[in-house]
Amino acid sequence: MLVVFALILLALVLFATERFPIDVTAILIMVLLMVLEPWTQITPREGISGFANPATITVLAMLILSTGINRTGIVQLIGRKMAAFAGDDRRKQLAATVTVTGPVSGFVNNTPVVAILVPVIADLAHEGNTSPSKLLMPLSFASMLGGTLTLIGTSTNILASDIAAQLGAESPGLGLHAFGMFEFTKLGVVVFAVGTLYLMTVGVRLLPERIPADEDLVEEYALQEYLADVVVPANSPLIGQTVEEALGDDDLDIDVLQLIRYGERFDEPLARKEIHESDTLRLRTNRETLGDIMDTEGLRLSGGPRTEDDLHPSEEEEEEDEPVLVEVVIPSGSFLVGETLASSSFRQRYDANVLAFRTRGDVVRDRFEDIRIRVGDTLLVQAPPDSLTRLVDNEDFIVAHEFDEVTYRSEKIPFAVAIIAGVVALPALNVLPIVVSALAGVVAMVFTGVLEPTELYSSVEWNVIFLLAGVIPLGIALQQTGAAALLGDAVASTATFLPAIGVLWVFYLATGLLTSVISNNASVVLMIPVAANAAQSIGANAFAFVLAVTFAASTAFMTPVGYQTNLFVYGPGGYTFSDFIRVGAPLQFLLSIVTVLGIAFFWGVRV
Repeated sequence: MLVVFALILLALVLFATERFPIDVTAILIMVLLMVLEPWTQITPREGISGFANPATITVLAMLILSTGINRTGIVQLIGRKMAAFAGDDRRKQLAATVTVTGPVSGFVNNTPVVAILVPVIADLAHEGNTSPSKLLMPLSFASMLGGTLTLIGTSTNILASDIAAQLGAESPGLGLHAFGMFEFTKLGVVVFAVGTLYLMTVGVRLLPERIPADEDLVEEYALQEYLADVVVPANSPLIGQTVEEALGDDDLDIDVLQLIRYGERFDEPLARKEIHESDTLRLRTNRETLGDIMDTEGLRLSGGPRTEDDLHPSEEEEEEDEPVLVEVVIPSGSFLVGETLASSSFRQRYDANVLAFRTRGDVVRDRFEDIRIRVGDTLLVQAPPDSLTRLVDNEDFIVAHEFDEVTYRSEKIPFAVAIIAGVVALPALNVLPIVVSALAGVVAMVFTGVLEPTELYSSVEWNVIFLLAGVIPLGIALQQTGAAALLGDAVASTATFLPAIGVLWVFYLATGLLTSVISNNASVVLMIPVAANAAQSIGANAFAFVLAVTFAASTAFMTPVGYQTNLFVYGPGGYTFSDFIRVGAPLQFLLSIVTVLGIAFFWGVRV
C-alpha cells in the first residue's frame, strides 16, 4: 500500500506541475506499477489491460464519431443559426451559447464541441459588439454541464461506468453496475438547468470583460510597441543581402513580417528575398533590439502599425494574397505540445509569423521562440490565406475565427445524425453494449462516406487514449493492495459526526478539488474505488457515491487546467487564472449541494 500511495503522490505532483505531458505521466506510472510488481501486485497483463479496456475503446470510437459529426458541419450550422437568432442582444447571445452547447455536448463528446464552437462564439461576440470574455467561459461551462446529460457526453462518464462495472463484478454486495445511456439524465437535466440559471444571472455579472468588444488583436495583445516599419537607406550594409542573411539570426529576436517595395507588398516566404535600397521592412521586435539594428545597419524608422488594419487590409480593399491576423489555440494531441516554436519549425512549415504568445494567462511579446508549448496556449499568427487554410484544416490547431474557405460534407448530415442516433439507441434499449454500438457507428460512418478511412487515425486524440490506458492500472492497484479500502475506511470515519449524505458531500468536494489540479479521468480512477469502499463501510448506497464522484469530475469549473475545454477558451477569452476561481467556485459549490440532494432524492443515500 505504501508503494501504491507513493506512486499516487508522484502521479499527482506530475499531473499538477505538468512537468511532462499528462499521457506521458500516465504511461510512466503504468510502467512503474509493472516494474514494482512484487509490491503493487500489478502483472504485465494487468498493467497493459487499460489498452483493451472497454472504456478506452469506447472513448476512442466516440472521438472518431465526433470527428464524423464535425466533418458534416452540422455543429457550425447550428452555431450560425444561433448567431443569427442572438444578433447584438447580449442576453440572447449568452442564452443561445449555453442552450445550444449543453444539449449538443450530451450526444457529441464535449471537448470537440467546444473546439468547433470557439471560433463561432468569438465571431458572434465581435459582430454583436460583445466582449468574447462574456461568452467563451460560459461556452466551456455549458459543455461540461451538457456532458452530464448522457453516458457518452464525456469520456469521464464512460470511464466511471466501466470502473463501476468492474467493482460490481468483484464485489457483488456493492450493487454497482455499468451506467445505462440515460441512467443519470434526470439528475443531469437538474444540474444543467441550475448551471444555466447561474450563468444567466450571477455568472454574467462575475464574468470580466478582459477583451473590449471593439478592440482589434494588435491592441488586445498590446503589440503597438513591438511593431515597426523601417526603411533601408542607400548606405545600409543590408542592401544585397537576403532577409535571412541580414536579420535571420535567432539571437536578434526579429521577425520580418512584410517587405514593401514601391507599393508592392511581399509576404512569407521572405527568407530568400534580397533587400534593395528604399525597401520598407515591417518588423516585430522590441524597442531595444530595434534601436540596436537601426544603429548598426543604418536603418531609418518609417513608423509602426498601430492597428490590425495595418497588418492586413479591410474587406473592401482585401486582395487574395494579403496576410491575415488570427489567434491559434493549441489543443491536446497537437504536434506542437511539448515543442517550442524553434524546434517545431512552425514558421517554415506554414509560412506564418507568430507575433505574440499567450500561455496560462500571460502574454509574451518577444523572445518566445524557446518557450515550451502547452495545451491551451494561444498564438497570435500572421499568415497568408493559403497558409491559413492549412491551419484551419489541420486538427493540430483551433483557429479562433471562422473562415468561409472551410468545406464540409453537408450532404452527409442525415447519415451522421442517423448513425449517432443508432449509437445512442442500441445501448439504451439493451440491444448492444456501448462499446460495440460505438465501434459499429465508426464502421457505418466510413461505409456511408461521412468519414474517409484515412481520417480514422487522425480523428483520435491519442494522448487521451494513452492517459486512460495508463491510469486504469493505478485503480486496479488501489483495489488489489487494499489501499482503496484503507482510504475508504478513513473517510468513512467521518460518519461518526456526519450523516451519510454529509460523507457523500465530502466525496463530491474532494473530487472537485482534485480535478482542479489533475486530469478528470485520473480523478475518477483514484476516487471511485475509495468512494465505493467508504459507502460499504457505512452501509450506504455505493451507486450514489460513485455518481457523486462522476459528476464532480465532469464539472471542474474552478481552474483553467481542471478541464480541457477551459484551456480552449483561456487564451481567446483573455482570462486570468483568478477569473475561473471567481466565476467557477460559486458554481462548483452550488452544484455540490444540488447534485448531492438530487442523488439523495432520485436514488437515496442509504441502502
